[in-house]
Amino acid sequence: MSEPTSNTRRNLFIAAGLGAAAIGAGLSLRHRVAEPAPLSAAAMSFWSARFDRPDGGEMLAAGFKGQPLLLNFWATWCPPCVKELPELAQFQREFKGKGWQVAGLAVDSPSAVRDFLKKLSLDFPVGLAGLTGTELTRTLGNSQGGLPFSVAFNAAGELIWRKLGATNLDELRQMASKFSPT
Repeated sequence: MSEPTSNTRRNLFIAAGLGAAAIGAGLSLRHRVAEPAPLSAAAMSFWSARFDRPDGGEMLAAGFKGQPLLLNFWATWCPPCVKELPELAQFQREFKGKGWQVAGLAVDSPSAVRDFLKKLSLDFPVGLAGLTGTELTRTLGNSQGGLPFSVAFNAAGELIWRKLGATNLDELRQMASKFSPT
């Protein structure tokens, strides 16, 4: 994945600002998908995706299929994203034994993510979504394109929950209690 140009960075900051403004204005997307539906085109495109990892190699979405997955889209320049990362890591520690996996997709430049992860080590896989991450969030129900954005899939790969804006450990615990396989 190549480093973004200055125009691309400017567009990222504008998009982030608009998303943050929407969230700040009280607009949010907190949605429990009532009944999992057959795999949508969006879910199928996610499950076939590959993402570079900040430390090298690839993160394959298909590698998470077969277990519940909490997927979080974040960026280093997004304060609510950075604030919720430790709670996502705690959720991973608490719910791994119940079958859950957390994964993060950084909508950011590779160098910014690598530098950030030197300061805050995460105990869940992180992939680099770059600018395609914003489009992927839209296909998963984030019409505003804001960050942070989280979705959960059941073990069959069906979308079961989504949230635009920061989440917290209590909210994640409640979500998992409704959908946990055990």
